[in-house]
Amino acid sequence: MNQVRFAVRTLCRVLHVSPSGYYAWRRRAPSARTRADVGLTARIRGLHERSFGTYGAPRIRADLIDLGERVGQKRIARLMRAAALRGVSRRRGVRTTIRGQERAPAPDLVQRHFAAAGPNQLWVADITYIPTWAGFLYLAVVLDALNMALVQRRPTDVVHHSDQGSQYTSLAFGARCTEAGVRPSRGTVGDAYDNALCESFFATLECELLARRRFATKAEARMAVFYFIEGWYNPHRRHSALGYLSPIAYENAAREHGLPTAPLAPGLLRAGGGAVDNPATALCNT
Repeated sequence: MNQVRFAVRTLCRVLHVSPSGYYAWRRRAPSARTRADVGLTARIRGLHERSFGTYGAPRIRADLIDLGERVGQKRIARLMRAAALRGVSRRRGVRTTIRGQERAPAPDLVQRHFAAAGPNQLWVADITYIPTWAGFLYLAVVLDALNMALVQRRPTDVVHHSDQGSQYTSLAFGARCTEAGVRPSRGTVGDAYDNALCESFFATLECELLARRRFATKAEARMAVFYFIEGWYNPHRRHSALGYLSPIAYENAAREHGLPTAPLAPGLLRAGGGAVDNPATALCNT
């Protein structure tokens, strides 16, 4: 554009560049590094699209390593900036936990120690709402503390940790825990850190799905949430806390290294009965 208004020699003099050097640069073929960056950018774009536009440089790097390509994270970040590719970030949520007046007491058996030596030892649970144009749905989830996967299993003597929401403190839910041989555990009132593992999942669901889409019907929302968990979160989404493995890959690795495992019930995902209109229904179907 400036060449229309100013002579090349004038521009070179202002920029302290020799005209011969400028013309040599114009004729020079792209360097090997530049050509490599073009190919790498195309692969990064493909992996970014595969993650539905959610992955940033750390997870893109983990994907490339799995493909046999060792690339520095800073280089990936530079190429993503140049290609206007960005991962998603979380936003602050709102308070949704209200303790019921008629409640069954339960101690905090976890004390913020969200770790387990094997599967089916510690489950963490919570409920969130999913807005649609046709009204709200409620999603109840249960995560295994070993690998953060959302599962439905039938173990015995497992700790079921939740917040003080009225659904979890109800007498009906307490009776269901007794019937299933599950030991209930609850954090303190109004402290998200006492159920941080589940809060982390909901923050991921919010920033990677709910904040980026609007659902016209409840059926559309159910299908989207089901695919997010069943088709993406459990089998493919990489977690920094799991060494950038997906929950299923982490559990498979644990099984190969001799950690105790239990067979999954049919269908890896049953997040508290799925997304439903009534949160009490979700817990009764768990």
